[in-house]
Amino acid sequence: MTNWHNEMTDRLMKVLSELNTPEECYSFLEDLCTIKEIQDMSQRLEIAILLKNGTNYQEINKKTGVSTATISRVNKCLSYGSGGYQAVLEVMGKKEEMKK
Repeated sequence: MTNWHNEMTDRLMKVLSELNTPEECYSFLEDLCTIKEIQDMSQRLEIAILLKNGTNYQEINKKTGVSTATISRVNKCLSYGSGGYQAVLEVMGKKEEMKK
């Protein structure tokens, strides 16, 4: 894979990490991305959550309408990716535990 990390992507990641509220994220992402792109990213996160909870491909497809190819891609990233989904799911899990 081509190394896509550079000064511009570093700046984007820094900005994303410094947003403090969901409202700030909504505003920035709505300006930066199309609504479809935001929905696609949200859908992939939902797929990762469902896969982590043991939901099978058919159930995920039925619930989300996403193709099995997309589900497979998310599953591959969960298993062999750079750890981004795992880190986010871990943070989400810790926040859920703190609510209890």
